[in-house]
Amino acid sequence: MVETVGGGGAAAAPAARTRAPRPPGWSAEAASHLRRDPVLRKVVAEIGPCTLRPAKREPYEALVRAIAHQQVHGRAAEAILGRFLALFPGHAFPPPELVLGTPPEAIRACGFSGAKLASIRDIAEKAVGGLVPTRRASHRLPDEALIERLCAIRGVGRWTVEMLLIFTLGRQDVLPVDDFGVREGWRVAAGLDAQPKPKELARIGEAWAPWRSAAAWYLWRAADAAKRSAFKPQ
Repeated sequence: MVETVGGGGAAAAPAARTRAPRPPGWSAEAASHLRRDPVLRKVVAEIGPCTLRPAKREPYEALVRAIAHQQVHGRAAEAILGRFLALFPGHAFPPPELVLGTPPEAIRACGFSGAKLASIRDIAEKAVGGLVPTRRASHRLPDEALIERLCAIRGVGRWTVEMLLIFTLGRQDVLPVDDFGVREGWRVAAGLDAQPKPKELARIGEAWAPWRSAAAWYLWRAADAAKRSAFKPQ
C-alpha cells in the first residue's frame, strides 16, 4: 500500500516507483504445470506470475510470530510483537533461552493472552530441547514429519505448520486444504455455489503436485481479487 501525503501549496514530489516483486526462479515452471488444470488456467492468466518468496526466518521465530497472529488483527498482532521485541534490546529476535529466562508476567504484559504465553514458552522450550529444528536441520525432514513433530507443541496445529512450510521453509508442494481462503479461491475460480470440503479439494489438488504451494498462492489471490470484484470465474 502506498500512502499519499498532501502538503500546503508546495508542488508534490514525484512518487517513488515501486517495483513489482520479482517472481522466483521456479515460477514459470509452476505456472506451466498449473495451467493444465482448466480452472487454474484462467486464474494463472488473470493473476500473472507467482511471486511467492519465503521469509528467511528460523522455524522457532516463525512459530512465535504465528502464535502472536492467531485470532488477532494483523496490526494488533504486530503491535504486540513490537512490545515483545522491545523486551530484548540488541536482538533482532530473542533466542529461546532468553525468552525462558524472562519473567512470564513481563511477556504477558506485552498483550499476549495466558494461552498464547503458554504456547510461546512451550515453543521456546521445544526449541532449546531440539524438537523445533533449526532452519538448516529442517531441510532434512519431509513435510509430514515436520507437521507431526511440530503439532506436539501447545497451540500449534496443522494449519500453522503448513504456513511455516510454505512461507518460511519454501516447501513447494503444500496444499492447506483447511484454509478458508484456499477453499474460497477454488469456489470463486470454479464458479461454485459452495466451497469444496477439505478432502474434496485435496483430491482435486493431487493433479497440481509438485507445485501445490503455488496453487494455494493463486487460490488466495483469486479469493482476494473476488473481494474487489476483479476476478471473473469461469
